Amino acid sequence: MKPTRVFVAILLCAVTLLSGCRMSVSLTGGTVDPRAKTVEINTFPNNASLVNPTLSQSFTTGLKDKIQSQTPLTIVNRQGDYEFEGEITGYSVAPVAIQGNDVAAMNRLTITVRVRFTNKFDETQNFDQSFSRYADYASSRNLSSVEGTLVSEICDALTDDIFNKAFVNW
Repeated sequence: MKPTRVFVAILLCAVTLLSGCRMSVSLTGGTVDPRAKTVEINTFPNNASLVNPTLSQSFTTGLKDKIQSQTPLTIVNRQGDYEFEGEITGYSVAPVAIQGNDVAAMNRLTITVRVRFTNKFDETQNFDQSFSRYADYASSRNLSSVEGTLVSEICDALTDDIFNKAFVNW
């Protein structure tokens, strides 16, 4: 055989062998089971004692957007191959960075979300866990003037944490 034919034969064998292997890897470093096609993301109700009226919708939409943009999964209303459910359990503001005159230089907004994740193909990946993130802001600022930006930043960080736990196993 000529060297070109040998190369073509080896290449065809390699392609045939590799096409039999199925593995799904995303650019984010996460993996999705190749059998999984759908994900169910239920609305996360706000059960915190202090309620931000738009937080439930903002957080749920952010989680859906993250999963939709980072995985090949289709969002369904019921019986997804993966399922996310839970609730917002904490929304609080507390002073931090107390100065010498007992006045806070900064305040901290903290959001906590409890998430139950179910993987129909691998039950060892299931979890029921709380995730918490915060953002600080100057105490000279009114919460209502910075709340929208802070909530968006915190929700982004929370959805990253949840995504990583479900698909990257961090």
